[in-house]
Order: sequence, then C-alpha cells, then structure tokens
Amino acid sequence: MASSTCTNGNAIAAFPSGSDCNRTRRAFLVSFLNPTSSSHCQPRALVINNNVLKTVRTCVLRSKSEKKGGDGCWSSDKRPTILVSEKLGEAGLRLLREFGHVECAYELSPQELCSKISSFDALIVRSGTKVTREVFEAGKGKLKVVGRAGVGIDNVDLQSATEFGCLVVNAPTANTVAAAEHGIALLAAMARNVAQADASTKAGKWQRNKYVGVSMVGKTLAIMGFGKVGSEVARRGKGLGMNVVAHDPYAPADRARAIGVDLVSFDQAISTADFISLHMPLTPSTKKVFNDNTFAKMKKGVRIINVARGGVIDEDALIRALDGGIVAQAALDVLIEEPPPKDCKLVQHEKVTVTPHLGASTKEAQEGVAIEIAEAVVGALKGELSATAVNAPMVAPEVVSELNPYIVLAEKLGKLAVQLVSGGSGIKNVKVVYRSARGPDDLDTRLVRAMIIKGIIEPISNSIINLVNADYKAKEKGLRISEERIVVDSSLEHPIDSIQVHISNVESKFGSAVSDNGQISIEGKVRYGTPHLTCLGSFGVDVSLEGNLILCRQVDQPGMIGCVGNILAQHNVNVSFMSVGRTSRREMAIMAIGVDEEPTQEALDNIGSVSAIEEFVFLKL
Repeated sequence: MASSTCTNGNAIAAFPSGSDCNRTRRAFLVSFLNPTSSSHCQPRALVINNNVLKTVRTCVLRSKSEKKGGDGCWSSDKRPTILVSEKLGEAGLRLLREFGHVECAYELSPQELCSKISSFDALIVRSGTKVTREVFEAGKGKLKVVGRAGVGIDNVDLQSATEFGCLVVNAPTANTVAAAEHGIALLAAMARNVAQADASTKAGKWQRNKYVGVSMVGKTLAIMGFGKVGSEVARRGKGLGMNVVAHDPYAPADRARAIGVDLVSFDQAISTADFISLHMPLTPSTKKVFNDNTFAKMKKGVRIINVARGGVIDEDALIRALDGGIVAQAALDVLIEEPPPKDCKLVQHEKVTVTPHLGASTKEAQEGVAIEIAEAVVGALKGELSATAVNAPMVAPEVVSELNPYIVLAEKLGKLAVQLVSGGSGIKNVKVVYRSARGPDDLDTRLVRAMIIKGIIEPISNSIINLVNADYKAKEKGLRISEERIVVDSSLEHPIDSIQVHISNVESKFGSAVSDNGQISIEGKVRYGTPHLTCLGSFGVDVSLEGNLILCRQVDQPGMIGCVGNILAQHNVNVSFMSVGRTSRREMAIMAIGVDEEPTQEALDNIGSVSAIEEFVFLKL
C-alpha cells in the first residue's frame, strides 16, 4: 500500500484553541459554485423528514466585489441578479423576486445577450435562447447558473458550461403530463384527420369521404425514448387499447413491464409499428436518426408523432417518405427551425399536422415549470445541490449533510499538498486513500474527490474550480486522480475515518513531507467537526487546519516551542495552536504551528536561523 505510516501515538498537542471547534464553517457548495466567495451559512431551521436531517440555509453565492451582510449572506443591496430571457410564469417570477434582482428581457439577439450577461449571476431560458460558448465567455466568471425552463437542454452548450464552471439545471417533471397529453392529442387528431377536416369545413366544404380515418385500437404504438414523457404516452396508449412497445437503451425493464410495455430494439420498434411517437433528446447520436435509411425500414403507411425535438428527424427525408407513401401522415409539434419559414414544404404538406411547439403549453404546466425552474435556480445560488442539475453529480441531501465536514477537510488537504510541491505545475499523479468502516456501496466520495482537485489546482492556475468542472479541469491539466478505500475497524457513525493524499514523482519543498516510499504524503481527520492534519510524511501531528500553518523540522530538544513562539510574538503574530510529532525521543521532530496572521519575511527568516531547525515552510490555508 502506498500510504505512509504515522507515529500518531507520539503526537504532542500544545496551546489548543477550544474556539476552533465552534467556528462556523463555509457551506461547501457555495465554495464549489463560486470559488471566489467567502460565504458563511447560518442554519435557520431544521426539518426532519423520512429520517433525513436537513439544514435550511439562507446563505447564497457572493463574489469578492459584493458587499457582505451581517450573517455572511447576500446583503439587501447586493442580492443575486437573475436574467429571464423568455416568458416565465408569474408564480416562478415571484419566487425569483423574493430572492434576487430579476430582469425580464425577451427576444434578445445573441449580441444583446452577450453584452448583458456579465452583469448576472443566473440566466433562465426556454427553448428559444441559444446559450452558446460566446455567452459563457461573455459571462466572465460571474454567471453561475443557467436554468432551462423545460426538459431539453440542446440549446445550452453543456461543454462550455462545464468548462466555465457554470451549473445547468432544468425542469424535467412539471410539463411531463402536458407533453404526453399533447402527443396523444396529435396522435388522435392525425388518425382522424381532425385538423384537415376542420379547415375544409370552415372553407365551406363537406368532404366526409375524403377524411376517413384509421382506428387506434389494436394498432402497435412504438415509443422511441422511454423516459418520463414516453412512459406517460405509453400509459395513455394502453388506455386506448393499443399494443405498446418501446425502445430506450437506458430504460429499466421492470418499469416497462409494470406498464405492460415490451422493450425492443430500434429496428424492431420502427419496423413493426403502425404509429411511432418520438420522445428522445437531441444529442449527436440522435440527430437526424430518422432519415432515408430508417424510413425505408418502416411499415408502409406508418404514422409519426414528434413532440420531442425537431432535429431528430431529417425533414427532407420525411418529405420524401410522405411523398413515396412510406409515411402516411406526420404530426409535428417541433421543427428544426422554429418558427419555420413561410414557404416550409414540410409545414405546408397536406399529410402533415403541425402545432407551434405546444407540448408544455397548458396553464398548469407553465406555472409548474416556472416554479420548478425558479426553485432549482434559487437553490443552486444558495449553494444547494439541485436534483435537476444536468452537468454535476447527483448526491442525496443526506449524503451531502453527512460529508460536509469531510469536504472541507478535502479542500484543505489539497491546498496543503500542492504547496508542499516544489514547482506545483509538475503534478501528474495524485492518489487519495479513504480509511472507513463502511463498504464502497455506503460511501460516495465524488464530492470529496472534487474538493481535493479544487484544492490542488486553484492555487497553481488561473482556473476557477468547482463541483461542476473539477473532473474536467483535472483531465485538462493532465492530472490523474486515483482512489483507494481501506476498511478499518472504526465507528460506522462516521463515514470516513481519515483521508490521505499522496503525490508521486515530484520534488518537495519540505523534505519531511516525503514518506518512505518517496511520495509527498499527508493525512487528515475530522475532529470535533473541524479538519485536522494528523500525519505529514512519517510524522504524526495534530493540527487544526484553520488559518495559516508553519511547519518546522527540528532537533527534538527542550525549549523549541518557546523559542519559535517568542519569535512570532515579537512580530505580533498570534499562535492559535501548536503540535509536535516525532519519530523517536531526542531525534527529529515536526512542529506544526497555526497562526492567525501571515508572518513577515523577517519573522520567517528568524525562525529559519534557529540552529536546531533544519527546514521550515509557511503554508496558506
């Protein structure tokens, strides 16, 4: 095993600061989403629900340039700014206005959006606004959250959002039923020629024979994309007496069986269906997946409904399939270009029924989406993990609450480790070892790993690192993070007994941090709710990781604590705690000193001039 052996039994603590145990700690996600902040949280209420203890917090994200209120949260004149670029239900706007400054600016051109966005912490869009790389670049690091009021996020450049550390959230549940109902409405209207017959009758004609429809009962309906909307369409299709099959490589078979739906291959679904209803997202793999080749595999006379994304259909190929008789009819709520040009051949085709993207357009759905996205955006700005986050790991609230002190520890260890490296840019391999009584299935370390990455990368780069982009930035920097878990006999009440960070193949500016295997090795634990350094190289120590830290390797002899303490006192540097760890009596020892102020260079030179001190280093935490 690569971890070092520490002589913790020999650690001697001096000058402990009991107040450290009671210090208010930063909410970890505030730091993740806005690493330039120094926000604090004050618990306002505790809610116990299903045995999950949750702290309702009022702190929110704040940048250095913003004024801090008395409780460490947004002050009244510096509340977060939120830009709403497309119409949002009044219930959602009320929620947003209670929390921040809201500006509604509809129908912005791309240039206008880019010119405005640098003034806003959050942006809320629907499907019409394109949130491109240029928008994130123009945000200049201030834009922290993009909220998509709806399900699909193909109008948001997720790659760029991740690179710039911007969280993207959507509203995937509120309009589910509305979209499913519209899909069924289009299916029925198409099967019975409702729109065409209505137009004909209003034109003064009475063409009963021309608009003979087809029955739905007993027909096979193929659901392409068996997510929330697809599942609801399947339920309603079963209610109409249809035989329903579905294709979705990610759908669980038990959920399909519960509805009475058979999961089949893509080719089997499209080749056996009388009706095909599309409910898949627009991704590189689904773009124009319905094309000449796929239409050729369909049963002649098939009918197609699309309430998903226009881009999944090759519209020119669909026209050819309609003209060739392969597709009898199509009912489309979405198109590649919205609104379409007036001379759009597909819209004007007599076998096509078109609606102007009405899938979510019910009063109930509009209010529901507005509330859902407003809650997601406000929660993200407060530093909470959103259940609808698109580009960040999903972690249960109870796990977040339990891991919070270890996440703080992880960032401190990352910051400490990188400062021990001589020439930090040379770091390539980092190993993290978790010692825990819990098995792998009971310990989610994604947030801890992300915080270690944040601690390592931020001090040696211009990058802003947060929960959203930590893994991406590590990969971009060529930093390989490996993890190991060691089961130890400790209390199951605490998720992690200790965290070790090992950096290999680098030079250390403090030789004592190098363990016997040649790696820079440090270890930390959470004690009394605060992060502590417990091992440095092969030396055991016990230091609360608050403020700044001086590490000294010295000859183990009387008077060393007083000597260094006097030097710091002469330079008006307050010592908050000290710890001495040694390998054996009267040989070498490590003295770790916590200081409230940053010592002057003269003070550090004076410490280094003490004959018994062989090396020392000052670390900012």
